[in-house]
Amino acid sequence: MSLDVRTITEDDLPGWVRARRTGYLQPPAVSGAELAFRRELMDFPRAQGAFDDGRCVATYRSFTQRLSVPGGASVTANAVSNVSVSATHRRRGLLSRMIDRDLREAAERGDAAATLIAAEYPIYGRFGFGPATRVTEWEVDVPRAGLDPRHAGPGDGGRVDFVDIADLREHGPALYERVRAARHGLVDRTDVWWRRNTGALPMDDAPWTEPFAVVYRPADGAGRIDGLLVFTADDRWEAKLPHQTATVLDLVAVSPAAERALWLFLLSVDWITRVRTSYRAPDDLLPDLLPDPRAARVVTDADLMWLRPLDVPALLRSRTYPVAGSLVLDVTDTADATGTAGPAAGRFLLEAGPDGASCTRTARPADLSLSAAALGSLFLGGESAVRLAALGRAAEERPGAADRADALLRTGRRPWCADIF
Repeated sequence: MSLDVRTITEDDLPGWVRARRTGYLQPPAVSGAELAFRRELMDFPRAQGAFDDGRCVATYRSFTQRLSVPGGASVTANAVSNVSVSATHRRRGLLSRMIDRDLREAAERGDAAATLIAAEYPIYGRFGFGPATRVTEWEVDVPRAGLDPRHAGPGDGGRVDFVDIADLREHGPALYERVRAARHGLVDRTDVWWRRNTGALPMDDAPWTEPFAVVYRPADGAGRIDGLLVFTADDRWEAKLPHQTATVLDLVAVSPAAERALWLFLLSVDWITRVRTSYRAPDDLLPDLLPDPRAARVVTDADLMWLRPLDVPALLRSRTYPVAGSLVLDVTDTADATGTAGPAAGRFLLEAGPDGASCTRTARPADLSLSAAALGSLFLGGESAVRLAALGRAAEERPGAADRADALLRTGRRPWCADIF
């Protein structure tokens, strides 16, 4: 029988969730709690499934997301998630059919870009996505780090306090939005995100265990919260000695002072001999906060969020640039298997500076030629045009164009996406 690729309804949800679990090699049984959780997440008109004789064999959904860009603004992105194809139905073009339709609809809506977290690296480049953020995870050997065991809290007069989960649910969203305005690459956290991560919306039938939550308040902030740390700790002893590992679930901070205070607090907690940091930006402050940075061992260094330009002028106008300058980009974009030109295709004149930018289509000769995927990698400032040119993924049409692109696009801090969505 032919495969039916279509928008799903609420009645399809149990079979869709089962297919997603099967595609992710998770036990296929679907609990009532997971169904309730998935129902909360779903924007059903943007959820698709492939059906073979009524059985769901592939899954796909997208949703509206706000992405922070350099300069503090946000753009509307089409976030792609829950992509799966059952092992019995691979190589039949199911992903292509679902993603082509979704990206076309996103471009028609006026979304500036599409984003996703790629489980496998080779899949999404052919759809115009490029890796736009990277993450690093460290494991810190606390006794080796060389920290003063008498550390008694922030040296700036601020304070660190434990809070309960109700405080986290109340104050976390506003704090995170302040952080998101200051750090490009972060995506918005919905009410569903906060309820899921504070135990109010279970993801499955497993009992939820409350983590530890800590906040930082600056000395001059009249009680204002400028940083948040959430972590768990195991309970491991050997020969009557503690060997506890603290695992960071979340650490966000408005200021470097707040970030330093929270790391130093966690590294000073009695009984903790090892800290796992979760996914941090590659240029996180942590390793070099330590007297011995070698005590922080890298355990993960990888791409995380991928970005696909949809509306190039809107995307490039949305951010600020560290210097003034202009650049003509010739962007190639093949939208689907038919070879039709995608929404990012064209030649664009970028005139930019610290106060903002204009970007329009142009007939001027190009300075730099590149694919939509390469532009996706460059946009947030974490990748180098010079490096992409050396890799053959961008081409200088005028000498020095890649250097000029880096002067315009690179940012002082690396973009960071803290969440898997």
